[in-house]
Amino acid sequence: MANTYTQINIHAIFSVQGRKNLLKDNFRENLFKYISGILKNNKQFPLAINGFTDHVHIFFELHPTTAISDILRIVKTNSSKWINENHFINGHFSWQAGYGAFSYSHSQRNNVIKYIINQKKHHSKKSFKDEYLELLKKFKIEFDDHYVFEFYE
Repeated sequence: MANTYTQINIHAIFSVQGRKNLLKDNFRENLFKYISGILKNNKQFPLAINGFTDHVHIFFELHPTTAISDILRIVKTNSSKWINENHFINGHFSWQAGYGAFSYSHSQRNNVIKYIINQKKHHSKKSFKDEYLELLKKFKIEFDDHYVFEFYE
């Protein structure tokens, strides 16, 4: 793609099916490294990947020839396959359908990276549901409560 220059910074969030706390300490860090590899192998540039026991945040530069939906389908499919093949949990693992994706400018990158890196500390004070709904409102995204992630209290 001659003469095409982009910087499309995407913060994507997706959760474990049923919002179960399955992303345990014994493999969560390796999961994030694996997701980074998936992104790199698909022409994406990972900036930060982290999460908590029931969801994942990925922040990456989106390659201009790739649709967000395609890359998130690839990430979720391959990472759930990796979790299942390595038997990190009892039973079958899957991600919940859907995701949130938000774009940021270059000037906001460091703040988003810090936010994602500090997920464990962040979730000691705020639930995933509150975090996610806050992002939807911040970005003025209209949503129907029936179609937002399944939240279990």
